[in-house]
Amino acid sequence: MHDSAMNELERHFSGDAPQSFYDHLAVCEECRSEVAAMEEISLVLREFRTDSKEAPAPRLGFGNRVVTEIFEQHKKEAWGLFSPGAAFFRRIAFASLLVLASLGSFLVTRENNAGGTDAATIMAQHDAPSGSAEAGDRDKVLVTLASYR
Repeated sequence: MHDSAMNELERHFSGDAPQSFYDHLAVCEECRSEVAAMEEISLVLREFRTDSKEAPAPRLGFGNRVVTEIFEQHKKEAWGLFSPGAAFFRRIAFASLLVLASLGSFLVTRENNAGGTDAATIMAQHDAPSGSAEAGDRDKVLVTLASYR
């Protein structure tokens, strides 16, 4: 609806709109249909007001629903500044899973390439002493086992 018609709309419903308002409605289809819709709604409301002596009571729980809706709207507006949305958290979760997968694969490949630093691997790699092994070799093995952490 155009501003010129909007400014005179209230005067139209009170019955003292200027002729320029009606001239504008004669040439502007958009404003004419808008005013016609408002007149229809106004007529229904007038009939409703004159038919009943008392205002109808709202359904049970109406006040609670209105207050809850206002509270939810307020909460959305207040936290909307701090909440980046569900898409952001999905991206964070996906990036975290990728980091965990790459870290896990790094640890698995590193464990396989470590060459065995546990006692069982060291013992398996050590040559078994033959019958003519010197006592010094046995001492080296004992020192290696005793100093292993």
